[in-house]
Amino acid sequence: MYLDDSKITVIKIGSSLLIDENRKIRKKWLSSFASDIQKLKYKNQKIIIVSSGAIALGCKKMNFDKKDLKLDKSQAIASIGQIELMNLYSQTFSKFKLYISQILLTLEDTEERRRSLNAKRTFENLFELGFIPIVNENDTIATTEIKYGDNDRLASRVAQITNADTLILLSDVDGLYNKNPKIFKDAKLIKKVNDLKYDLKKINIKGVNEYGSGGMKTKLEAAKICQLSGCTMAIANGLNMSPISEIIKKNNCTWFISKISKLDARKKWIISSVAPKGELIIDDGAKKALKNGKSLLAAGIKKVSGKFKKGDHIIVLDKKNLECARGLSSFSSDEILKIMGHHSNEIQSLLGYIAKSEVIHKDDMVEV
Repeated sequence: MYLDDSKITVIKIGSSLLIDENRKIRKKWLSSFASDIQKLKYKNQKIIIVSSGAIALGCKKMNFDKKDLKLDKSQAIASIGQIELMNLYSQTFSKFKLYISQILLTLEDTEERRRSLNAKRTFENLFELGFIPIVNENDTIATTEIKYGDNDRLASRVAQITNADTLILLSDVDGLYNKNPKIFKDAKLIKKVNDLKYDLKKINIKGVNEYGSGGMKTKLEAAKICQLSGCTMAIANGLNMSPISEIIKKNNCTWFISKISKLDARKKWIISSVAPKGELIIDDGAKKALKNGKSLLAAGIKKVSGKFKKGDHIIVLDKKNLECARGLSSFSSDEILKIMGHHSNEIQSLLGYIAKSEVIHKDDMVEV
């Protein structure tokens, strides 16, 4: 069982697990969850909880309907609800002698290398102090353009930054099915996914994506980040009492097995980018060179999409628009438009100044 060997475990909780459809706090469930966490702590596991619920609890306190909230008002409600959320965790967990801390992250905190390293150090120091970090997106300041928008991908990014062994996404379904279980009675739960690209070909993704409170699409995006970062991920039903114990006893969930990866921390960070700034389409010769561990040169680039700066995350696509690599660009999009299709020794005359010969250096790139 993957959880038994996990040293660092990240658990994501959706707001629907904390608050029911009648806007009542599920206190008994939270106590059963705290008991589960206590058991994991007894095994010397380091636990991180990524929790939604600030806006839902803020709406409950102010008697607002979440559907009617605009962004600026929802940021204020999140500010009110975040205190309610942390009080709820603190009051419940303290009964089990568990001590919590709060970490609020924005997308930029994990997309920028220096800030992601600062976050990693904070997590490590909290582990040393014996505290459980409870993470949420900083909804009070994040705008639509710089938001994760869902805690599934935030949780996968936290797992990647902290080098977690396991991520558990507690959902309102048992896991990933071959088709929508709410429509088809013969839908089968997929217990294990070893290769996302291959295994998902057998699934009616369009139908599957329509179920689940956070949507299955974001969960599969989280699984991709985890598989490429050496972290095993599970989608499991969180509506059960003692949901972690249920996973351990019955294993009635979907496990996404991580690829054995020797990627260093820098490359893990690159591959896990949630918000790449642009795309490059390359020819077959460049694609073959990447497969052989070479850098990406200007000569092999056929098209540039998006507006990005030097050092930004970008995606590399082949002629069929299939992703083949990710990396950090050595040039801006404007510069690449001037040099693409040209030999490296022409770059200086094309730009009018000395520049690198590689558009993406092999050390700043990961093949996918």
